Amino acid sequence: MRRSFLVCGCSEWGQYRLSYASETGANRMKDRIVITGANGHIGQRLISRMASDYSVRALVRSDKAARMLEKTPANEVRIVDYTSASAMTRALEGCVGVVHLVGIIRESRGSNYVDAHENATQALYLASADTSVRKIVYLSVLGASVNSTNACLASKARAERVLTGGTISSSILRVPMVLGANDHASRALLKRAASRLAFAFRASSLEQPIDVDDVIAAVMACMESDIEGIMCLAGPISLSRRVLFERAGFHGALISLPMWLGVLVARLLEWASDNPPMTRAMLDILDHDDNIDTDATVRKLGITLTSLDETLKKISPSLD
Repeated sequence: MRRSFLVCGCSEWGQYRLSYASETGANRMKDRIVITGANGHIGQRLISRMASDYSVRALVRSDKAARMLEKTPANEVRIVDYTSASAMTRALEGCVGVVHLVGIIRESRGSNYVDAHENATQALYLASADTSVRKIVYLSVLGASVNSTNACLASKARAERVLTGGTISSSILRVPMVLGANDHASRALLKRAASRLAFAFRASSLEQPIDVDDVIAAVMACMESDIEGIMCLAGPISLSRRVLFERAGFHGALISLPMWLGVLVARLLEWASDNPPMTRAMLDILDHDDNIDTDATVRKLGITLTSLDETLKKISPSLD
């Protein structure tokens, strides 16, 4: 018998609502899965990947996010407050596994790192302990460390500790930039590649982008096995931001701006707005040098990484 899993998201009102359900006779025979942060591009792809084998319940935090899933094969969409253990307990009923995708890299008027990472993960863990959940897979970020001076990376690491310090089997995947067709990172990369003149903060910064399908394969491998602990996963090649732009088709002039200028701009934006488009913590994450050996993690997960060239062809067919 297949195990049941849950896809979860969060709500700003501390309650959940059944947005829609499509429980056919055939679907009632399937085990249930839940995914948090299901409206993101990884969450939506996971829904499509898992819906053929499981009954999928998607959790999101707002009506707007719920509407984004209306055309997906999710069996249910619920709005839930991720930071409420009682709300999450109701959302996890009947499930034995959770894919936890909730996270932010930029604080704003309506969201902060502590709630998005630590409090949400704590509520998830408490709810899991009160239900039949046996496995949690958490998507974290490369560079997470409790000793980091970056507020986001430190917060992510503290959220990881909630899981690693518990008794429920948990797998944590730390990943860098994820590229998939029509997602935000890919659109930004292709927009940059199509320009004649581009600017980038520290163009020598190292990137190690990973294909979204490889991330999904890793999540599935963790969920369907007894693999536990923290694993760092990235694409097969590390290269400078400048070279990545060129591999994506950029042939113009790239002007590399010093990081101190970016920090100054971010500080001014934080001062001028309670919902800045860029923050110092966000800029620091984007500037993180990613260059890790993935061989051991790839072997442990039993997956094969997609080459960067193949990934770029998938997000931009013109590169084929």
